Amino acid sequence: MQTEPSKSKATGRSGIRARLRRFVRYWSLRIVRIQATPHNISIGLAAGVFVGLLPVLPFQTILAIGLAFVLKGSKLAAALGTWVSNPLNWLPVYMMFYYVGRAVVPFDVPPFSPTQLSLAEMFHIGWKLAVAMLVGGLVVATPSAVLSYFIGKRVVQRYQHRRALRLANKRLRDLREPRGSTPAGQPAQTGAVTPNEPKMAGKPPAPGEPR
Repeated sequence: MQTEPSKSKATGRSGIRARLRRFVRYWSLRIVRIQATPHNISIGLAAGVFVGLLPVLPFQTILAIGLAFVLKGSKLAAALGTWVSNPLNWLPVYMMFYYVGRAVVPFDVPPFSPTQLSLAEMFHIGWKLAVAMLVGGLVVATPSAVLSYFIGKRVVQRYQHRRALRLANKRLRDLREPRGSTPAGQPAQTGAVTPNEPKMAGKPPAPGEPR
């Protein structure tokens, strides 16, 4: 039997996974429902992912929208793409930037401070730390942006194709349905004269009066 602490840990992990799935589904639906071509959406998404994986807080959204404008991509997709890094994962993502950058640059890098994540704070610690973080971010961001373009384009194309099929099927059903027909389950209108029922002209004569 599981003890209470183990049960609570399992419940906590399942709750985190459920929230993560809802988060990913929410942002994915917002991206694929953008009214633009798959290429424009994917270019914007790639721009957002690229800037989102650079240590440029708090300028990520502004820089991503600017890059999407230059590349003629969707600015909304760029803004949403920056959420690839967010307050829930800033610390591990920035630590990855630090270790990757430290392995690449040819000079000694000051220690990483998890409480100083903005670009200005990094330069305040030392330009070597800021440069190493930027280099690490570029190494991570470049392939991630390329992958996000191709994956995003395929997902958007499939979504738009399925949506176009649903709309075409709906229009086809509307054309096949005869106009003026009574929907199933709805009673026909009363007061109409049937073909076999004689039409009464005027008031019927009283008894004893000539017809």
